Amino acid sequence: MDLKHHYYYFKESIPKDTCEKIISLGEKLINENKEKGFNTNAVTMGGEEKGGHNSGNFSLNDKTLEEIEKEVKPDDVYIRDSEVSWLNEKWIYDLILPYVNIANESAGWKYDWDWAEQIQFTKYGINQFYGWHMDGGGDHFSTYKRYISGITNLDKNGNVPMQYTDNINFIGKIRKLSLTLNLSKPEDYEGGNLKFDFGPHTTNKRFHLCEEIRPQGSIIVFPSYLYHQVTPVTKGTRYSLVIWCLGKPYK
Repeated sequence: MDLKHHYYYFKESIPKDTCEKIISLGEKLINENKEKGFNTNAVTMGGEEKGGHNSGNFSLNDKTLEEIEKEVKPDDVYIRDSEVSWLNEKWIYDLILPYVNIANESAGWKYDWDWAEQIQFTKYGINQFYGWHMDGGGDHFSTYKRYISGITNLDKNGNVPMQYTDNINFIGKIRKLSLTLNLSKPEDYEGGNLKFDFGPHTTNKRFHLCEEIRPQGSIIVFPSYLYHQVTPVTKGTRYSLVIWCLGKPYK
């Protein structure tokens, strides 16, 4: 699908002190979860996160399928390396969701959505990254399914499987719009850029390094079906917030 606007951004829209407040909150939750013995590694659809592999020293980042097939075994491949915690504070939803509505209208997408998922706080340290992926598909196979205790099979770790939920507001819906809020000061890290792949037949340049949102407090909104990545952090730490907005499949 070719779009006039593949993304819509708001530069330095969130105050710096608010960004620092969110960083403190997210870091506190990560540390508390570690103290409780919980795994704070980010989880990827399909289990291709670093924590799911023993060696985990090869990234899908900027690799072609042919290169991967020649160089590594499938079990050694992962596409994500970061730490996360989850936020439910109403004031954060109230702060960032209006930007989704503005972007959705201004960019001309006008997608129907009616619910937002839990807010993900993400921490990328040295050499951490998120390889090429999309946040959600657009068809009925991509919808959230109902989790029924005692009937739905749990995954290998005993958790509710991906794409299943007991939240009635998610069931039958897909991710339509994604929002990222950059919480870090640009001088606090190097690398860690959001990068898009608009596809081989796009009317504009296929790959785009999104440096527009490097200033602290900048927000970007984009359709969840667009392929994107976070390039490896080469210095410092990058903090961000991510939220996904849900709606019925396209028809």
